[in-house]
Amino acid sequence: MAQTPQTPPALFDRALLNARQRRAQALGEVTFLLDRVAEDMSDRLAAVMREFHAPADLWTPGEGLAALGTRLPAIARIAPDATGAETLPFAPESLDLVVSALALQFVNDLPGVLAQVRRALKPDGLLLAAMIGGDSLTELRQAFAAAEAECEGGVSPRVAPFADLRDIGALLQRAGFALPVTDVDRVVVRYGNAFALMQDLRRMGAANVLIERRRTPSRRATMLRMAEIYAERFADADGRIRATFDVIWLSGWAPHASQQQPLKPGSAKASLAEAVKKMGER
Repeated sequence: MAQTPQTPPALFDRALLNARQRRAQALGEVTFLLDRVAEDMSDRLAAVMREFHAPADLWTPGEGLAALGTRLPAIARIAPDATGAETLPFAPESLDLVVSALALQFVNDLPGVLAQVRRALKPDGLLLAAMIGGDSLTELRQAFAAAEAECEGGVSPRVAPFADLRDIGALLQRAGFALPVTDVDRVVVRYGNAFALMQDLRRMGAANVLIERRRTPSRRATMLRMAEIYAERFADADGRIRATFDVIWLSGWAPHASQQQPLKPGSAKASLAEAVKKMGER
């Protein structure tokens, strides 16, 4: 009997995420990361020598990719579902390009979303996205864990778990993308203190939206100790602290006959053993 695929457990309260992103836009967003990604995405698309006639922007917050409008005037902007649902409104083989900036890190079912994007792309259509991953905010995570263990005798989820580069590459292959490519852009930002960093995260709409997050206010003593530990472990000589953001870039193509194909096993005309033997004879 075939097994029914299980729905992965939900990590993020996506309805809360949407509300916090709207609040951040009303307060005045902090967009330095999104601006950097938008510029990089424009450069990466410029290297792709083709025209896109049916592009879509998937869940990029705010006006993050507005700069792409010059090259992609017909781009359809897909806003997150207000209920947090992750079902995409795309017909099969209806798009030739999907872009997304700093949104996929908050997806509960990333394999499922990538599979939906893959189905929505026409043959030889492109996915190009950037998401937070890797060791992002590792300093804040460590400082909070140490402070809570010291002041409260336990640790609560504070910083979202992030996928690493190898995970993303494997997920692209699993979703059926051809020619998958991933790379990381590490951005280190400096702040006067940990509270300034947390204020920026709120104004990015990126404060804690974990479903298992702590629901009661943090103790003042814990917060102060967290800031102390952060400064003790991650400050530069001038006293300013470091915050790491790893931006993972991912791209993949819907399969098409024109694409370069890997060689079939056993089709090579010369064996590795023979090549090594010849090298040894020189």
